[in-house]
Amino acid sequence: MAEIKKVSKKALNQMLWRQYPILAYFNYEKQQAGQYCYAMIPVLKELYPEGSDEMKEALIRHNAFFNTSPPMIPFIMGISAAMEEENANSPEEFDQQSINATKAALMGPLAGIGDSLFWGTFRIIGVGIGASMSIAGNPLGPVLYALINIIPATIVRIVGLDIGYKGGRQFLNNIAASGMMNKATEAAKIMGLIVVGYMIASMVSVSTPLTFDLSGSQIVIQDIFDAILPNLLPLAVVFGCYALLQKGVKSNWLIIVLIIAAVVLHMVGIL
Repeated sequence: MAEIKKVSKKALNQMLWRQYPILAYFNYEKQQAGQYCYAMIPVLKELYPEGSDEMKEALIRHNAFFNTSPPMIPFIMGISAAMEEENANSPEEFDQQSINATKAALMGPLAGIGDSLFWGTFRIIGVGIGASMSIAGNPLGPVLYALINIIPATIVRIVGLDIGYKGGRQFLNNIAASGMMNKATEAAKIMGLIVVGYMIASMVSVSTPLTFDLSGSQIVIQDIFDAILPNLLPLAVVFGCYALLQKGVKSNWLIIVLIIAAVVLHMVGIL
């Protein structure tokens, strides 16, 4: 009876550590493929004889085009490891092309989820908290920013690898069918928008000193704006900048225009 090949915990841990610098090997031909292949080597060495045709074919498989959100990569690698293990134990019955097909099918959806969570939510929350504390002179601001970015991504990497290896394809089908992932992504987007709103109110400072005399009474324009909506001017400036960015205005030009406008409007007494 042939020996059942099994990927060891040591090889999975080595794969986890090797995937961290995946963006350092990024290129415009295959993007993250080179580091993905390198990270898979400890697993492949336990499944295939070194120098064998099976090993060469596996290396070629994992050097194919690949690109997704980095924190989600260990989940896909765990699935790849499980599929390679199945292929090594039943090469005649297993479809090797399904390994790359699964990678290609997962990298798009997981890129959207990972970018929404880690670039669009946790990073913004970290900036909002860290920048506010730094402006107040608290040295923990940069530390909290780093921790809010690093801790969730690290947890997702470790847990994702374990889930992916133990049955990621079935797990992904279950959460897709239940709609849980869509709900979690929507909740993360709402949290990110709340933090952006807080950042506008606390970090964008725009006010006007304009006043008018009306029948002997002094009318303060800023008080009128505050009565309509607190921080109305900062909100208007942010929305204006967003509209210009959506129309294709370069951010560098927008910064220059804002600086010039702020100086001119301050000199004439409007801001």
